[in-house]
Amino acid sequence: MAQVIVPELAESISEGTIAQWLKQPGDYVEKGEYLVELETDKVNVELTADYSGVLKDVVKDSGDTVQVGEVIAVIDENGETVGTQAEEVKVEPVKEEQPKASAPIEEKHEKTESKSQRPIASPAARKLAREKGIDLTQVPSGDPLGRLRKHDVEAYSPNAPASKPAAPQKAPEAKPAKPASDSFDKPVERERMSRRRQTIAKRLVEVQQTAAMLTTFNEVDMTAVMDVRKRRKDKFFEQHDVRLGFMSFFTKAVIAALKKYPLLNAEIQGDELVIKKFYDIGIAVSAPEGLVVPVVRDADRKSFAQIEGAIGELAGKAKNNKLTIGDLSGGTFTITNGGVFGSLMSTPILNGPQVGILGMHKIQLRPIAIDKDTMENRPMMYIALSYDHRIVDGKEAVSFLATVKDLLEDPESLLIEG
Repeated sequence: MAQVIVPELAESISEGTIAQWLKQPGDYVEKGEYLVELETDKVNVELTADYSGVLKDVVKDSGDTVQVGEVIAVIDENGETVGTQAEEVKVEPVKEEQPKASAPIEEKHEKTESKSQRPIASPAARKLAREKGIDLTQVPSGDPLGRLRKHDVEAYSPNAPASKPAAPQKAPEAKPAKPASDSFDKPVERERMSRRRQTIAKRLVEVQQTAAMLTTFNEVDMTAVMDVRKRRKDKFFEQHDVRLGFMSFFTKAVIAALKKYPLLNAEIQGDELVIKKFYDIGIAVSAPEGLVVPVVRDADRKSFAQIEGAIGELAGKAKNNKLTIGDLSGGTFTITNGGVFGSLMSTPILNGPQVGILGMHKIQLRPIAIDKDTMENRPMMYIALSYDHRIVDGKEAVSFLATVKDLLEDPESLLIEG
């Protein structure tokens, strides 16, 4: 018998939650084959089997929290010669659901199909499907790659009445949350926060409780940057096979400003300041379970095309839940673009232990005074810098943001300052 043990994941990760088993008890697994999906604070990790054999026993179920080094399953390396074990494991859940005459046949048929073609689904989608009794193989996907998301399961209306038992479960849960003034039940939906969302919530609160966070604002006239993009975008795409976006301009401007004001590229460790002489820039992007911040390494050494390519690759991995722990670790400063969602102005929260984060916002035409006699409609963007006042003074923060503004309004200077 061989034990399946949770391996070392990363220096800062000591535990995780089992998102889903990719193999079921009784299944034969090859060495190196994906066995279980583990949800950690940062990413989902698919663990592979270290041995070939039959998955005999699953010690931890989906949703259970497991520690690094803990045994979560057992593989029988000689199990390939035992033909009845898999049968016994399959029959057990059928015996538990005998009330419906047709259920055992359908259950067994569905399980046979799931072995041959298991749908690709996010942990949230699988959890919701289990709660509602929905067969994921019957749920259509709106994803071009066929991956099922939570909203696909929510939108699906199964013919079988399997989801009905969920109704009486929701009613008792809703009552404790009901305000005392309510004299009747109101519909609610309870959903357990994913491990990652719990971690995000915890860290955001920690930052606000431990850092002396302040935010300063400015606005940028984006005319020059938009003109450069308009003139150069086609040629840029032909040469580099990547589109010229705004993020490369902002990344270059931020790096130049960080070199001028290095305390914004630092962190506090005990009673010491660690001022970093490298520039690993975190770029906040959307993922299925919320905002994540993958890191563009050594961004100061990258060209505009290399920065755009790196951001595009990381955004694609985030969308498909393929980010690794290495993609998310570290980072010296963060840029977040709420403008893509329509945000006109906001206060970004620090991505601890970093002491600075730049927030970009929606580009909007506004009347601007060019001089005392002339007004023009210009494409303007509000930018916000949140910083840790424990080590960054207001003067330095305001000057940093003004530097970013000046560089963006004169983008040719980025070739010199960067």
